Order: sequence, then C-alpha cells, then structure tokens
Amino acid sequence: MVDVKDYGQFKTAWCPGCGNFSLLEGVKKGLVQRNLEPHQVLFVCGIGQGGKAPHYLNANVFNGLHGRCLPVATGAKLANPDLIVIAESGDGCMYSEGGNHFLAAIRRNIDVTLLGHNNQVYGLTKGQASPTSDQGFVTKAQPEGVAMSPFNPVAVAVTMNAGFVARSFAGNQDHLADMLSQAIDHKGFSLVDVLQPCPSFNRVNTFKWYKDRCKELPSSYDPTDWESAMHEAQKWGDEIPIGVIYRNDRPPYEEYFPSLKKGQLFKQSVDRDRLAKVMESYG
Repeated sequence: MVDVKDYGQFKTAWCPGCGNFSLLEGVKKGLVQRNLEPHQVLFVCGIGQGGKAPHYLNANVFNGLHGRCLPVATGAKLANPDLIVIAESGDGCMYSEGGNHFLAAIRRNIDVTLLGHNNQVYGLTKGQASPTSDQGFVTKAQPEGVAMSPFNPVAVAVTMNAGFVARSFAGNQDHLADMLSQAIDHKGFSLVDVLQPCPSFNRVNTFKWYKDRCKELPSSYDPTDWESAMHEAQKWGDEIPIGVIYRNDRPPYEEYFPSLKKGQLFKQSVDRDRLAKVMESYG
C-alpha cells in the first residue's frame, strides 16, 4: 500500500510561506489516492520556483529547459506508455516560454498531465509580471502596472477542446489531490492549473485573496457541456470557480500509432530487414 511517506521529505529552497509547500503535499496525496508507487511516475520540470517542486519528491524526474517540459514529457510518454507522466512548472515557464508547446500538447491530446503553478508572477527571477498577472499589477519591472490583459490558460484549453481541464488552489490540499487524481485517470491531455500564492513577490494575490474568491463548482455542474465550461473558464475576479471545468472523450494521441498498442517500445524487437529497406530508400 502506497503512503505519502514513500514520496519523501526534503529540505527546500522556497521562501517561508510559499504556496508550493501545500501544493507539494497536495500532489503527494493525489499520487497516493491513485495508489501510484514512485517508480511508476515521471515528473518533467522546467525552470523556476514551480520547476523545483519535483526535486523534492522521491520519484523519476527529468529537469528540462525553460518552457520545454511538454516536448520531453511527450517523448517519454510515447517511448513508455505505461509511465504516468506529469509536466510540472510555473506560469511563466508553461504559458510564456512554453506557450507554443502548451498549444501543441492540447492539439495532440497526448496522455500527459500538465500541473501548472500559477502564482501570477515570476517568483524565481524576483518578481516580474508573468503572462497571468492581472492588468494593472505593479512590479519592479512594470512600475506603472501591467498594460496587457492576462493570459487565461483554462479558457484557452477549453476553447481548444482539451481533454481534461481543471483549476485548483494550493490552499486546499484535498481538492488539489482530487483534481490531480482525476487528471491522471483521464486518457488524454489534462491541465490542472493551480492557483499558488507567492508571498515574496505577489502581495496582491495572497492566500486570503484566493480563499475569499475560490468557489468549488456545484455537484450539479456538467463538465461535458462546452458552452457552460467556456462561461465558467472566463470567470475571474470576485468569484473564481475551481474544480473540473471541462472534459471530453477525445482519443489520446497514442492511439494513432499501432506500434504503441503493443506496449513499451524498448521491449519490442526490431525488424532489421524492414529497417534496412527504409535506410536503403534514402540512398
């Protein structure tokens, strides 16, 4: 039986009061909820405060380049479909530097879970505005406030018909664990956008700010209704819905490749005669 302790306890480099502490515990609970052992899970992370999170887990970890989590996660999943693959990093890494890969992963519907630490600021590089920062948000790099409208990853994912789209809050570990568990269980691309306060560089979107606004979707809500999902995805301000906002049963990317139906690629034998013919065709 898997236990939270199996995922270890490590000394972190996060600031006191960081939302990552509770987020990390919620992730552990979600993995245990799915009864996953550490060797069954691969975390692919990028650069930033969110990218450090898998460093503090007893699990398989690949630390990639800034914004490049999803290409590596895609390759890992295609090479070993039996792995549970989770791409985890911050809002800057995932939605700015990695924005094009975010869109491509949704289109492909690869069976990977994206766990985004959304603190609406660049927390590791000392407080610049991120793609999700609210308009008017003042930072040292934007002293007159952010001029652009914020990027809404949840609305974009719903618009593009992503397989599974959820939002959670780092201050609610049980809710986050449930969202991650459902995301892992879903066959296809899954987004779990986690609102995660940064007490050092974002003094606006605090734990209290989120607690006053985050409202769980009612049990009567139908996440398969695309129009309702679009309505909920665009809510932001006095009320922020959390929960499974949208899901569908699009076939995952892997189903388009007959060879993957035979299992892990590294366990399959190589047809050397066929390979030779392929190589000769390039001569």
